Amino acid sequence: MSAVAAPAVRSLAPAGGPPPSMVARMTLIMEAFQPRSVALMLDEIAARAHLPRSTTHRILDQLVQMGWLEHTPDGYCMGWRSLRYTGLDNGNSQIRAEAAPVLHSLQVRTGMVVHLAVLDGTNVHYLDKIGGPSAVNIPSRVGGSAPAHATALGKAILAWLNPEKVDALFSAGLPAVTSRTIGDLSGLYAELNRIRQRGGVAYESGESFDGIGCVAAAIRGRGGPAASISLVGRATDPLERLAPLVLGAARQVSAALNPRENTAPLVSAAG
Repeated sequence: MSAVAAPAVRSLAPAGGPPPSMVARMTLIMEAFQPRSVALMLDEIAARAHLPRSTTHRILDQLVQMGWLEHTPDGYCMGWRSLRYTGLDNGNSQIRAEAAPVLHSLQVRTGMVVHLAVLDGTNVHYLDKIGGPSAVNIPSRVGGSAPAHATALGKAILAWLNPEKVDALFSAGLPAVTSRTIGDLSGLYAELNRIRQRGGVAYESGESFDGIGCVAAAIRGRGGPAASISLVGRATDPLERLAPLVLGAARQVSAALNPRENTAPLVSAAG
């Protein structure tokens, strides 16, 4: 993943001295998060905000407690309160909230890394990642992204979009991530058709990261797929046996998001 260049943070200090107030110091810390989707470690935030590490850590703890930031295994990132007020949430906080207990249960039951993601253009955007110590071995992070056509998470969502939407998304082509990445639209459509024939189960085998495999299923929203859940393992793992668990988890979250509707599976828009 490419490094994110540190933004220019304006000085709020008089004559080069320390910022005069807690509000000023909090502002410097919040302005360090550019772009808004970035996840930063403590030392990165302190450097960007030009604040002492101890001061930064104390303020970060308070911002996390209030929901302005979130502390994840990948660092600090925008919290639900920040995303709501900046208009960047797009309903994702509700998806995360409803999915959280289901993801936790799935991780405890399988011992594997669990992802929650939404479609963002031609990429998937990771909303959550649960997996304990083993999660550090998986090259993904909350707030990060990966090409949708190269991930089980993305393909699980794309399978339920109409062909015109898929055509428009990938009009510029399908970039290769590894030697196993699907490289053209005809190959992608064949894969999406297989996913629909399996009732929504999508697989990934070394297509996004060498040696890594995933099994995923889409979460139903109003009018179509809203997100997806995946279990992550090695490309050689027999992930097929875990498909019912992932489908069940996706349907649980779908039911929580749509309490007044039935929990019927997604219906293909491809005809």
